[in-house]
Amino acid sequence: MQYAYRITILLLFFVVACTGKKKETSKEESVEHAIEDTALIKQEIEETVTEEADKGPIMSKETAIPFLQQFEKENKERVVRVTTEFGSFEITLNKDTPYHRANMIFLAKQQYYNDTQFHRVAKGFVIQGGSSDNPKIGRKRRDIGRYLLPPEFRPNHKHRRGAVSMPSSENDNPHKLSSPYEFFIVQAAKGSPHLDGSHTVFGYVTKGMHVVDKIAEQPVDKQEWPLNNILMQVDVVR
Repeated sequence: MQYAYRITILLLFFVVACTGKKKETSKEESVEHAIEDTALIKQEIEETVTEEADKGPIMSKETAIPFLQQFEKENKERVVRVTTEFGSFEITLNKDTPYHRANMIFLAKQQYYNDTQFHRVAKGFVIQGGSSDNPKIGRKRRDIGRYLLPPEFRPNHKHRRGAVSMPSSENDNPHKLSSPYEFFIVQAAKGSPHLDGSHTVFGYVTKGMHVVDKIAEQPVDKQEWPLNNILMQVDVVR
C-alpha cells in the first residue's frame, strides 16, 4: 500500500501542475485533462492493490493438504542432498509418507533450507535443522505460509540411527501434527525408539552418515545451539 500511496501523491502533483498552466491551455482543456489523469490514477491504484493482494502466502492451514496432494503427484523425486562445511550427506525419502516427502521436496525447490542452520546438536541423540535467527528465513516462512502436516506413522519406519523425522508443532499437540519447516536426524547408535509413534519418520540418511556424526561433535551452549553456525544447503538430487 505504501507504493500505491506514493504513486497517488506523485500523480496528483502532476495533475495540479498541469491544470495550473493557464497560459498554455484553456480552462476547459485543463479540466478535461485533469479528469483523464484522475481516471488513470484510480486505475493504477486499483491495479496495484489487486497485485499486492495476490502476493499472499503460497499455503495456509486450509490449502496445504490439497496443495501438497497435487504437488506430490507432479514431483516424484525422493533423494535430497544436504551440504554443510563438514561435507554432504543424502536423504532418501519414504514413498509411504507422501505429505512429508512432498513437503521437503517443495521446500527444497523453493530454496527455503538454504542458509538455515542445524540449530540443535544433541550428541548421542539427534541433530535438528531448518531454522535460523536470520530475519531472511522468517520472511521466507511468511511467504510460504503457516501450516502443519498430518502424522504419517508407519510400523516399518522406526527412529533408528539415520532416521529423518519431523518435530511436533508444539507441546500441546494431541493430534501429533508436524511442524513443516524443520527436521531432525537420529544420531544415536542404538536409535531413539521412544520417539516412535510421536513423530513421523519420513526418510533415512543413505549416504554420508559420517557427516552427521561430525556435526554432532561440534561444541554447543546450554541450549544445545552450536557455538558456530552450521549452515546448510539442500538440493533435490533425483
